[in-house]
Amino acid sequence: MIQPSLASRVFNKTLDYIEIIGNKLPHPATLFALLAVMVALASWISDLLALTAIHPADGSIIVVKNLLNADGLRWMYTNVVHNFVNFPPLGYVLAVMIGIGVAEGSGLFNSMIRALVLNAPQKLITGAIVFAGVLSHLASEAGYVILIPLGAAIFHALGRHPMAGLAAAFCGVSGGFGANFLIGSIDPVLAGLSESAAHIIDPAMKVNAAVNFYFMFVSAFMIVIIGTWITEKIVEPRLNTYDGNAEKIPVDTITPVEQKGLRWAGISLIILVILLILTVLPENGIFRNPKSGEVLHSPFFDGIITGILIFFLVPGLVYGIIVKTIRNDKDFMKHIIKSMSTMATYIVLVFFAAQFVYFFRYSNLGLIIAINGAEFLKNIGLTGIPLIAAFVILAAFINMFMGSASAKWAIMAPVFIPMFMLLGYHPALTQAAFRIGDSVTNLVTPMMSYFALIVAFAQKYDEKYGIGTIISTMIPYSIIFTIIWTALLIIWMLTGFPLGPDGPLYLAK
Repeated sequence: MIQPSLASRVFNKTLDYIEIIGNKLPHPATLFALLAVMVALASWISDLLALTAIHPADGSIIVVKNLLNADGLRWMYTNVVHNFVNFPPLGYVLAVMIGIGVAEGSGLFNSMIRALVLNAPQKLITGAIVFAGVLSHLASEAGYVILIPLGAAIFHALGRHPMAGLAAAFCGVSGGFGANFLIGSIDPVLAGLSESAAHIIDPAMKVNAAVNFYFMFVSAFMIVIIGTWITEKIVEPRLNTYDGNAEKIPVDTITPVEQKGLRWAGISLIILVILLILTVLPENGIFRNPKSGEVLHSPFFDGIITGILIFFLVPGLVYGIIVKTIRNDKDFMKHIIKSMSTMATYIVLVFFAAQFVYFFRYSNLGLIIAINGAEFLKNIGLTGIPLIAAFVILAAFINMFMGSASAKWAIMAPVFIPMFMLLGYHPALTQAAFRIGDSVTNLVTPMMSYFALIVAFAQKYDEKYGIGTIISTMIPYSIIFTIIWTALLIIWMLTGFPLGPDGPLYLAK
């Protein structure tokens, strides 16, 4: 029997420790409740120590507000509900989920993914699967539940190794989580958290859901191209020929009525896009800024969440009517209600996350940490490209222990958004760097919420496949994505091109 090498043993032991540490973390909602308590205690201790900072803009002295004195206790008691209701990600996400619920419940997402993969020529099938994985970010679970087993089944049916098909789908769905061709459900969540954090420095700062769109659109093509190359040149050759005895599962074709539904959903989407363009393209467009005529700072982008809602809702409704998954208003509402029912955990998490964020803001700890942290980074010379690259690595490392993107960003944004703003960087750049780090290690961390499901899909083809199999298969994607995606962001910084609408790299001086 061949003994594993020392490097292999060390690596496996490290993964074991990561899994143990990750499993010991409390529920994210509990974690935020504990963090809120820690902020209150920290404000009390910092007040005793007379911790201060000098505001770089106006030279004023920033002092800590003690949450545990009389004023602080009164503020907490009277603002718990206000903190929850006014937390930006809450309304953003619930609104978008109305549209996504109709599109997902009607079967539109399911049919789109199958049509995309099944209609691709065999030589483009790998790229089509990765592309579908990136596109599946529009829905909440479609990529994990539908596409990953479908990718394995298609490769198996074509005589290729099913694990290569699984890996191709997994790299698109999870490794490219921060990239997309369209605005997805995660965009308003992260933008809301970034905006809330930015208010520590600038209460008037707006961070819209499309603030990273240009960068993420280009990143999506990078994920498809690099993911396809890694699958065909590294992963599949390593796997060799599949010699298991798993039955080839027939892949459902698109029925004529589904084809008709997709066609009319596409037509409705084109009409909708044209109508939205007509609201901003003419000089007198009703969604332009009525005073200045601007498009960026206009009702169109102020209400972009409504636009995203309609973007999903209209095609989903048209598709559902044609394929008869929506026969009446009760079916329509049923899909929305089902989508909302999946948000219970998120709503509970947001309640405690909001308290943590607003406690942090009220206490002035975030501002003081940001000012002193920015000064420290200046003094050691860690700014510019090295700073952003280091932040990508930090986010990737933290992702190994905490799977939820929104939970991580709710903790990191109040610290790093203000700190980087004081160094001159717009929240759009900090958020983009976070999204890279948050994505690239999804493929190799057992803390990712769907990791166990991926293992179960793999074991259908060989019961010996386990966590180690998945990690060893996905490591090439994780490493190469980290290098190339970070390089792409560096090139973007050198060009000075905005990351998205109203998403500059740097703050205006």
